[in-house]
Amino acid sequence: MSKSIFRLIGNTPLVEARTLVKNPNVKLYFKLEGQNPGGSVKDRAAYNMIKSALDRGDIDEKTKLIEATSGNTGIALAMIASMFKLKIELVMPENATKERVQTMRAYGAKVTLTNAEEGIEGSRDYAEAKVENEGYFMFNQFSNEDNWKAHYKTTGPEVWEDTDHKVTHFVSSMGTTGTIMGTSTFLKEKNKAIQIVGVQPTDNSSIPGIRKWPEAYLPKIFNAEKVDQVIEVSEKEAREMTKRLAEEEGIFAGMSSGGATAAALKLCDTLEEGIVVSIICDRGDRYLSSDLFEN
Repeated sequence: MSKSIFRLIGNTPLVEARTLVKNPNVKLYFKLEGQNPGGSVKDRAAYNMIKSALDRGDIDEKTKLIEATSGNTGIALAMIASMFKLKIELVMPENATKERVQTMRAYGAKVTLTNAEEGIEGSRDYAEAKVENEGYFMFNQFSNEDNWKAHYKTTGPEVWEDTDHKVTHFVSSMGTTGTIMGTSTFLKEKNKAIQIVGVQPTDNSSIPGIRKWPEAYLPKIFNAEKVDQVIEVSEKEAREMTKRLAEEEGIFAGMSSGGATAAALKLCDTLEEGIVVSIICDRGDRYLSSDLFEN
């Protein structure tokens, strides 16, 4: 039976860590978001943002769309926009990996690269200027309620059901914070005792997909009350764990997933018992042109 590509978004596998966890009373599960058709957890939010905007009549095929992205959201938006015959311009720092830029263009998106030194903040400023001065429509994943609601509708229920309602801790990197906000909202409705753990980089660490935002750029969808604990990881820890995930668990992912795993293992070491679920955000093949997997 044929399926729409949209039906393949979500319902990603949950697999148990085989070797990394040393605490015998704790089980750690990885949710493999790289299995989404666009290769990352961002397929969920991108689909919900586009479909909801179309359903409300906020956009149509004539709308000029634009979005600032560090990579995965852009790929997801490019894929889904093409399926709805929408034109979109994606803005990202010029130091983004070649694979990401080429993938967005392969889906038919226009890609604009901004000054690397200005980071994603510079990309956001560029996109917002186009909205203000040239009539573009921006989804603005950082303040779009449809971002976190995607995870309330899908990721949270999947984690709940796939652990037979036994999950005790949920660990997620924090970028736009959509994943952790939506999943937290759902899981806390089911069991307020479930602990939600966010992951941030240590000062002066650069981990793609994980951010410690300046106050002016803090995502508007973020609600600190929905996160019980924040664990910081260094770039070195994230890099090393990304390699260990591939070598020891057979999970080929990006650095944000390595960071989340490093945080999850720190958490596991502190628990008397528990069932921990950690998000593996994407696949490692979109980082091959970087130095992430070099010895």
